Amino acid sequence: MKFVWRLLIALCLAVLAASPSLAGDIKIGLMCPLTGKWAAEGQDMKNIVSLLVEQANARGGINGKKVELVIEDDAGDPRTAALAAQKLVSAGVAAVIGTYGSAVTEASQNIFDESGVVQIGTGSTSVRLTEKGLPLFFRTSPRDDAQGKSAAAVIASGGYRRVALLHDNSSYAKGLAEETRAALNAADVPVIFFDALTPGERDYTAILTRLKAAGPDLVFYTGYYPETGMLLRQKKEMGWDTPMMGGDAANHQDLVKIAGPEAAAGYFFISPPLPQDMDSQEARAFLASYQEKYGQPPVSVWAILAGDAFMAIEAALRQGADSPEEIAANLKKLKDSAGLSGPMGFDARGDRIGEFYRTYRVNDQGGFVLQP
Repeated sequence: MKFVWRLLIALCLAVLAASPSLAGDIKIGLMCPLTGKWAAEGQDMKNIVSLLVEQANARGGINGKKVELVIEDDAGDPRTAALAAQKLVSAGVAAVIGTYGSAVTEASQNIFDESGVVQIGTGSTSVRLTEKGLPLFFRTSPRDDAQGKSAAAVIASGGYRRVALLHDNSSYAKGLAEETRAALNAADVPVIFFDALTPGERDYTAILTRLKAAGPDLVFYTGYYPETGMLLRQKKEMGWDTPMMGGDAANHQDLVKIAGPEAAAGYFFISPPLPQDMDSQEARAFLASYQEKYGQPPVSVWAILAGDAFMAIEAALRQGADSPEEIAANLKKLKDSAGLSGPMGFDARGDRIGEFYRTYRVNDQGGFVLQP
């Protein structure tokens, strides 16, 4: 009998320790790629959210409770993300921020939803993520269909009439390519090439040769910055000077390191605004604090959107919430709430409300210049 009572007491203590509503601190999870090819993005995410947590605790926490940040590395890999999600659930987090990469986020969605944990994706733009009807899933990044329309508008206004669309078969890149193709078709702009490359390879001359033979006046590669840099460098080595553009996954300074400044010059992409172009009072104050703490500004716009996710969770919790359903309901009540990248709000699906996209062009020095 004594053994049974000891077992019951142990189980109760375990439940109390894991319950976000009953624990002394509020545990918030961060899932990000601290290793792998997107580690630079993940490090910025960790730095930004850690600083925001530090600042929140310096103000007395949230409703008198300190915030504990629980970080798990997803390595930019769906299988690792599933394991990271399970660890965060076991840690008893009230909500999770992350992650970067639509396929990586998708691998964690059902785990969090079935466990009753609110999740806010940050660099996850695939349309289907919020079309599943998961009541606890949100994102601070825009959707591919919105980006596809913005990309098509930029292409049409630039006067391009023979467009090549290249993707990498990932959820994000293929989705963006398809959405852009649909928007270009609606605008009567011909798409004369549509195909995929294999990410992670070192030689893309074969696909570049096929692209060149198709005779486009613009190449839109919708994938990530490591492959974008390789394409630009090898395109330059071929002596092929047709313009190339990208989507928001190209928004990273390492693109220029991979391509080289000369090959990257003239490349342009659409993206939410870079950190230095965020001019709200909250953003300026935070970026000054970040510079002071880490000695340099954040590179990644996606890390800024991770900061937005923390600020949204904080705002929802401050309204009073003891359950995942209440946190989700409070998030959907947010209208023009302060965020680092600008005012925030969410629609009924959990998508962020508002227009984000800007056009950037790489100058001769490798800088990203906001276009008027």
